[in-house]
Amino acid sequence: MDQAQNGSEPNGPASALYVRTHRRLGEREMAGAGEGPKRAGRPLPPPGRGPPPPPRPRFEPVDREKTCPLLLRVFTKIGCHHSKEDFAVRGKEPKDEVQIYTWKDATLRELTDLVKEVAPAARRRDAILSFAFVYPDTNGRFVLREVGKTFSYGNGKRLDDGKALAELGFQIGDYLDVAIL
Repeated sequence: MDQAQNGSEPNGPASALYVRTHRRLGEREMAGAGEGPKRAGRPLPPPGRGPPPPPRPRFEPVDREKTCPLLLRVFTKIGCHHSKEDFAVRGKEPKDEVQIYTWKDATLRELTDLVKEVAPAARRRDAILSFAFVYPDTNGRFVLREVGKTFSYGNGKRLDDGKALAELGFQIGDYLDVAIL
């Protein structure tokens, strides 16, 4: 009768490694049973120098050739954002609506360029576009949350141009309110 049949230890080189490691761990646990807390064997490495690595995007890029776009309802207003009460009644949203078919990886710069095509005020050289998501909270009341700003024309300055909808927490069904300042 070999060891595998009597139930003591499995056969083979990999199983022998398992058994040796298992035995060593068991011996260590038994040896330290009555002792106090042990110190760690090796100190932690010093913290890294230099800037931290850039954060990885929290969203998956979309294959725009294979993925169907979503309908984004965009509401523009000159001077300030709409109030959340303007969205309170379904079907009675503000009249200055633009419907854009886009993807969740669309950046605020892409949306700025699309808004400039339909809103003449957004084409001014000194125009700033402020973006806000409008969505219902858990009680069904609408919330307006500002998410970024862009300059109408880059002028070498970049505010939130590279931020994508998904990165900002956009969910399908949210409205986008754009204040042209």
